[in-house]
Amino acid sequence: MKKTPSEMTLEELWKLFPISLTAHQNRWAVLYAEMEARLAELLSDCRVIRVSHIGSTAICGIWAKDIVDILLELGDGAALKCAAKTLEHAGFCRMSTEKQRISLNWGYTENGFADKVYHVHLRREGDHDELFFRDYLNDHPEIAAEYERLKLALWPRFAYNRDAYTEAKTAFIQKWTAAAKKLYAGRYEAV
Repeated sequence: MKKTPSEMTLEELWKLFPISLTAHQNRWAVLYAEMEARLAELLSDCRVIRVSHIGSTAICGIWAKDIVDILLELGDGAALKCAAKTLEHAGFCRMSTEKQRISLNWGYTENGFADKVYHVHLRREGDHDELFFRDYLNDHPEIAAEYERLKLALWPRFAYNRDAYTEAKTAFIQKWTAAAKKLYAGRYEAV
């Protein structure tokens, strides 16, 4: 009998769900819109402040993992717990829990990735650096192309080590997020 993803070790998960990049796909915006509508319905009682498409699938024209990342900003700790509990009850799988941050996924099966795969990041209102990074890369295609080259170079080295892949991108992301926060100061004040 096959293990479910929640029963697998990290190494087993990385082998079953390797990093794989693909050219930009227009369907990512459609997938985001579908899940945004589903989340609005599921989380109507959880004090969601903002829902945003983040990650490389939200950056125009660059290669990315075929996984749509969604950021949900919530009003307080109770709303964060409400959203996590509701999503888990709806079949989402918790990936990680940190102080004031919970990540869940959809589309990971015992046979590998489903056709539609999502990472849903639950955060407190204002914890949204990814919005600045996304906007900066969309407004600066030369930086987006540089990010794409970095990702393509890291992919073969870290296809089976998601943590190392993420860590190798961190300095780049921090540099351009800092530039974006200066350029777009006040853009994402409380809604």
